[in-house]
Amino acid sequence: MAKQKDLSGAQTPEEFAREELRRHREAAGLTQDGLGERIFTSGAYVGQMECGTRRLRPEIAELIDKVFGTGDYFVRLAKAFKSKYEEYFAEAAELERLATAIYEYASTLVPGLLQTAEYARAVMRGGNPTAIAEYVDGLVQFRRERARILDDPSSPEMWVVLHEAVLRTAVGGPAVMAAQLRHISGCVRAHRITVQVVPFSAGAQGALGSLVTIMQFADAPDVVYTEGPSVGQLVDYPALVQRHWKLYDLARAAALSPEVSLTLIESVAEEYARCAQT
Repeated sequence: MAKQKDLSGAQTPEEFAREELRRHREAAGLTQDGLGERIFTSGAYVGQMECGTRRLRPEIAELIDKVFGTGDYFVRLAKAFKSKYEEYFAEAAELERLATAIYEYASTLVPGLLQTAEYARAVMRGGNPTAIAEYVDGLVQFRRERARILDDPSSPEMWVVLHEAVLRTAVGGPAVMAAQLRHISGCVRAHRITVQVVPFSAGAQGALGSLVTIMQFADAPDVVYTEGPSVGQLVDYPALVQRHWKLYDLARAAALSPEVSLTLIESVAEEYARCAQT
């Protein structure tokens, strides 16, 4: 799903970089696997960069320049990529738009794709208590733009596992939480997403960490994204991806059924609504 060229027919920086990478690789007589070995990644990763499902990152570009003896040519191409997201999340945001299926686990906060504007604002403000309103509004807008991928009624498929702490952490206050949980239940009742809740009673079972996202693609291997405060990591090594899948399946096994989870979510939403009224 490569980006379209602009109306003038000129290439975007991303398209030019992809073609240059492929041209230099073929000129060097290297397969995708061969180049992958030299830049300490996989042939699949190289293929994803060449077809546009992964962006050319500066640290990878530096290794590519060394392989091809191109000075800082590919580093400069990589720096031409502009993203409205933080550097640690930019590539994950791009992959998110290309995924055919997204599987998320969250331990304390509602995942970004499901956040309402007011919930997102409370989260952003919590991490930026002295930021000006315009800055926070911009962050909220970016997050809401990401959520537009769910406007499609069928793709990507989305399965979300929430720890019960997500429901009980009163981000933004009772009114915001009531609206947020109702938004989630609305998505479930519209058959757009599947949600399960890991109850407190499950104990250590089903605990994956702060935030884990597994993305699947039509023509590329699965990728895992993990995130902590102001830091994120993409994982594509098959053994580690499989390890995350195993942990995710354990979380689903420890969680309540989708039907019982929905009942719990709506019950907690009503609790918040009653609290907001009083």
